[in-house]
Amino acid sequence: MASGISLKASAILRNHFFSCRPHFIRLGLAPVFSRKFHSTQVQFGATEADFDGAKERLNLLKEDPGNEVKLKIYALFKQATSGPCDTPKPSSINFVARAKWSAWNDLGSLTKEDAREEYIKIVDDLARAEGAAVEEETTSEDAREFTSLIYEMQGKAAKITLNRPNVKNALSLDLYTDISAALKKAAEDKNVSLAVVTGAGDYYCSGNDLKNFANVDPSNIKQMAEESGDFLEKFVNSFIEFPKPLIAAVNGPAIGVAVTTLGLFDVVYASDTATFRTPFAALGQSPEGCSSYIFPKIMGAAKANEVLLFGRQLSAMEAKERGLVTEVFHNSEFTEEINRRVADYSELPTSSTISSKNLIRASEMDVLKKVNREECDLLVKLWQSPECFQAIMNFFSRGKE
Repeated sequence: MASGISLKASAILRNHFFSCRPHFIRLGLAPVFSRKFHSTQVQFGATEADFDGAKERLNLLKEDPGNEVKLKIYALFKQATSGPCDTPKPSSINFVARAKWSAWNDLGSLTKEDAREEYIKIVDDLARAEGAAVEEETTSEDAREFTSLIYEMQGKAAKITLNRPNVKNALSLDLYTDISAALKKAAEDKNVSLAVVTGAGDYYCSGNDLKNFANVDPSNIKQMAEESGDFLEKFVNSFIEFPKPLIAAVNGPAIGVAVTTLGLFDVVYASDTATFRTPFAALGQSPEGCSSYIFPKIMGAAKANEVLLFGRQLSAMEAKERGLVTEVFHNSEFTEEINRRVADYSELPTSSTISSKNLIRASEMDVLKKVNREECDLLVKLWQSPECFQAIMNFFSRGKE
């Protein structure tokens, strides 16, 4: 706390200063925020763009850093934008205004450029401290913008919506990567208590995008198969390793890996318009998503074989009867019912639900990863076979799943 501020002033600051956006506006601090997000790497000789990026990162912080830091941020902002304090000292009875004035005035002749750099450093330190990585100009997975899904918070729940409705949410390489990144983001955000995955439009997910196979080079098939196997293994592991409750809201038909990974969710809700199909045999391929292990456990061997070996399509009610789906809702009530349940579940004590999930999954974690690796190894072999290659090309030429 800046020197000379009374306990009464501290209490006022605690209740009214920087605790949320309305308070910024009410106290005349709205300029701290800007409308458009800009991320940048902090460097010596910070630019206006760097400063704008820091203002936006301040807007994204979720924890109160304390009155002393908030006063410092305010003072540096004023110094960086207006220069040294040149306003009259407020009345001693105006505690908040006097505290702000004192913090600004204490900066003396600090230059605008130096104030800007210090402001950026404080904001970035706060972001790191609460686990929010400072966004930098990098190609790392954590920094990439989601291009094929919508990630949004609904209370304490992270909602991940596959957003390619024009192609029935088919899994492009970008969408595969986006899903893994979104799960990672939800896992690392301590304000998220659970995550929900659903689809935009009438489909949950129609399986692999046919364009994924458009550039297959027969002369380089071995390398492509091995790289694809590693890619798939990491994708499935993002479900296996997700530490918080994970809910699937299957709003319509699901095909292929969108079905097999459902066994890795904690709860699966489905609309009565949903169907479930795994056309492995037609594509000369084999099960993935740990379904070769999970489906026989939940369905029984014979019923699982009908789905995995022969591609039997299941209705929503059949999927429920076989243990793949938790509950089915009429399509007209689906969204409302899912939202209500998710809102209720997300308010449960987070540490308890996470600990319970980890306890339930702990004995299976190593098994699931081993199965995932074995499934991917088999697929790598099959992808290199003439039979599989021809089946995929035939399927591609038909232009449909």
